[in-house]
Amino acid sequence: MSDTVTYPVDSTRRDFLVWTTTATAAVGTAAALIPFLGSLNPAADTLAVGSIEVDISTVAEGMAITVSWRGKPVFIRHRSVAEIERAQSEDSADLRHREADASRVQQPQWLVVEGVCTHLGCVPLGQKPGDPRGDYAGWFCPCHGSHYDTSGRIRKGPAPLNLPVPPYQFLSEAVIRLG
Repeated sequence: MSDTVTYPVDSTRRDFLVWTTTATAAVGTAAALIPFLGSLNPAADTLAVGSIEVDISTVAEGMAITVSWRGKPVFIRHRSVAEIERAQSEDSADLRHREADASRVQQPQWLVVEGVCTHLGCVPLGQKPGDPRGDYAGWFCPCHGSHYDTSGRIRKGPAPLNLPVPPYQFLSEAVIRLG
């Protein structure tokens, strides 16, 4: 005769413990993930500069200004009639990244582009009156020799794409909103 005593297995108690432990782990994981996922959102200071308004009333024809938007320089050029004609006449030229001048501007006299070379992220020259503007009278990136035309399109050098056009709109004849 054996002195071993066997007890009946209470599966409902075990199931309850498994489900309680699983639920506690799920709630704990969710509680830990919520702040982590919240940290992936843009910071308040970044959202504050998500859009800016720029007064262009003082920019004379043929001149340009540079503003900072989302940490990048944005070139705003008041193009002369000659610059507009040159950009439009070169629409049919052999362009590496084909875009018509009309698709890059909302008003022909105003060109708004991000001032970052699409090759390695340098800032091209051509905003100041004495700056070299390259072979196509637009912008020139001296780091590796990219030449852009008066519409910000890449014409020569290693850059693969045109200068990007940021989202913008005219609020009035004198004010542009970027973003």
